Amino acid sequence: MAHDHLISRLGGWVGYDVVEDWHESRSGQSWWVLRLQSRPGRLHRCSQCGRMSRSVHDQYERRVRDLPILEHRIELILARVRVACPQCGPKLEQLNWLDPYARVTRRLGESVARLCRVTSIRHVAGFFGLDWKTVKDLDFASMKRELGPIDLDGLEVIGMDEFAIQKGHRYATVIVEPTRKRVLWVGRGRGRADVRPFFELLGPQRCKQLRAAVMDMNAGYEIEVKHHCPQAAIVFDLFHVVVKYGCEVIDRVRVDRANELRADKSARRVVKGARWLLLKNAENLAPGQDVQLKELLAANRALFVVHVLRDALKDLWSYRHPGYAERAWKSWYAKARRSRIEPLKRFAANLKPYLPGILAHCRYPLGTNLIEGINNRIKVIKRMAYGFRDDAYFFLKIRAAFPGVG
Repeated sequence: MAHDHLISRLGGWVGYDVVEDWHESRSGQSWWVLRLQSRPGRLHRCSQCGRMSRSVHDQYERRVRDLPILEHRIELILARVRVACPQCGPKLEQLNWLDPYARVTRRLGESVARLCRVTSIRHVAGFFGLDWKTVKDLDFASMKRELGPIDLDGLEVIGMDEFAIQKGHRYATVIVEPTRKRVLWVGRGRGRADVRPFFELLGPQRCKQLRAAVMDMNAGYEIEVKHHCPQAAIVFDLFHVVVKYGCEVIDRVRVDRANELRADKSARRVVKGARWLLLKNAENLAPGQDVQLKELLAANRALFVVHVLRDALKDLWSYRHPGYAERAWKSWYAKARRSRIEPLKRFAANLKPYLPGILAHCRYPLGTNLIEGINNRIKVIKRMAYGFRDDAYFFLKIRAAFPGVG
């Protein structure tokens, strides 16, 4: 009696009773097999219309996995009922603990999905003794139910950025709502046509409500936003501009200076090894690096100029009045053009057409730093999964990691 009481308390298989149970050993694992029988004369709910009926059309046997109990894996053998529904005809019975045609109970599926949030599919599959594809399908279905359709109503500001999805310069685009820290959409590619499905999903009416879009200097993004949302301000992000400056100006000047010092091997070694020192922000310098940086800049005029102008360029994003910001830009641009440093002069000339997007930051003080955080999380998700073979599943994992706040 105590044994039957334990099974009934741990069960929760509504509408069914345990009529037989036994233990088995399979591949070194302990299994507890329970045979369930539908209670005679009970009401059955039609899975299509929800109507209740006592009439049974037929039954068929099905094996279903449930949550482990102590050290035992649980397998249920039950008679799955097809209701003789007077409205719909023969239909599978709706159960609140087992989905139609499922091979695992809902609670096992939910436990699998929860564990998939923190570890890889392979590890979850090994833990529960399930097939890799079964685990992936359970996690995918759980996220779809939890997230539902994307709510784009009331959207006024978006952020757009790219991230590497595979080796070989294969990228995807992520679009977020910065104010709510919510991923809205993810799609493969980073060109104009690649992001068009998002604006088609947004629709003409909601496109008209968009006030600003923050992005890097991606021409495809900019053109597509202007096509669908001509009233929206394009805001160029500080992070990407500074990264571009570091690669095209500071790195180029450092390499050129190192090449000039071929005769002085010790000095050349110092300049060549100073890449990260020059690219670091002042607040991120390690103890003693500030002295090392001052000595390096004092000995190299070109490196000193590009380093100082990098900080002056970053200051443009601190202004909240477009007039003051434009005046600061003109001063910076004049210094860059007079510097006689070719990489710096080229960068300034190439940056000038993007000035409206820089000044727009005064009205919409936004950045893609949130998206950079999302990109870092995406890398963790990819590492946990050892890569993804299914874009829809991967992109849903990203949405689930950033469902939004407020």
